[in-house]
Amino acid sequence: MSATGEVTAGKPGRGRRVILWRHGQTAWNVERRFQGSTDVELTGTGVAQARRAAGLLVHLRPDAIVASDLVRAANTAAELSVLTGLEVTLEEGLRETYAGVWQGLTHDEIIARYGDEYAAWKRGEPVRRGGGELETEVADRAAPVVLRHAEKLPEDGTLVVVSHGGTIRTTIGRLLGLEPHSWESLGGLTNCCWSVLGEGARGWRLLEHNAGTLPEPVLGDDV
Repeated sequence: MSATGEVTAGKPGRGRRVILWRHGQTAWNVERRFQGSTDVELTGTGVAQARRAAGLLVHLRPDAIVASDLVRAANTAAELSVLTGLEVTLEEGLRETYAGVWQGLTHDEIIARYGDEYAAWKRGEPVRRGGGELETEVADRAAPVVLRHAEKLPEDGTLVVVSHGGTIRTTIGRLLGLEPHSWESLGGLTNCCWSVLGEGARGWRLLEHNAGTLPEPVLGDDV
């Protein structure tokens, strides 16, 4: 604020946007099998989803694209790269939550074998699912990647981040300043849908969530 009481333009009010875009469908999504950091390819449907979504996102005129280096995210990002001519920067820090022994198990198998652990996670307790990462640890590695790339944007620029359901949720929670136990209140993303964060005078705001399609069941790692 200036000496006259007027609000001056500064970094928090630059109006940058971050679009957090979940990858397309994989066979493990359809099987409700926890993928985590396992590298699973897109299905034909997943490729078609990515192509359709890219055709919508190109109209938002992104200035940069960054993606998880797991193939399902990288190949989703490639569809937007074709339309925009932008190179995709791959970042290991945007990978999905590592979930140890949960990875490869179906939702029902996780409930049957690790029911107490699952219930504690759903209650918002800090749980290393399958002996893997805490959600706060995922945010610790992913949110700085997003911020680092957002800082490179021009005024009113747009960054597209292609990642995974769990990682996107924790990143949104961290950037909005929400308490970790409440991150679960952010509903899951359907394959190839996205959320939009906008930068305002008080920091990041959630402008859209699970955009890009009519409501469909969420298939994925948010078991």
